[in-house]
Amino acid sequence: MPSVKLTSNLNRFFPDLRPMVLEGKVVSVLLRQLDKRYPGIKDYILDEKGNLRTHINIYINDKPISDREGLSDTVGEHDEMFIMQAISGG
Repeated sequence: MPSVKLTSNLNRFFPDLRPMVLEGKVVSVLLRQLDKRYPGIKDYILDEKGNLRTHINIYINDKPISDREGLSDTVGEHDEMFIMQAISGG
């Protein structure tokens, strides 16, 4: 099962948030599993249409996902998915 790690910035809303192993082979399924463990976390990751928020990036093994709307990128059994906030500034 893939491992999932999240930005520590979400700890202020979910203090017990830790890296975890979740069942699923597609990003959208892993996000649903994540929301079952931490109800409401999807609202920080996805917008009202269910698309990845502009300021959030998801990586699978250090490569950004390509489907920010349908979240259909596949995740292998031994892959690592990392969810982080985009950082901008000058």
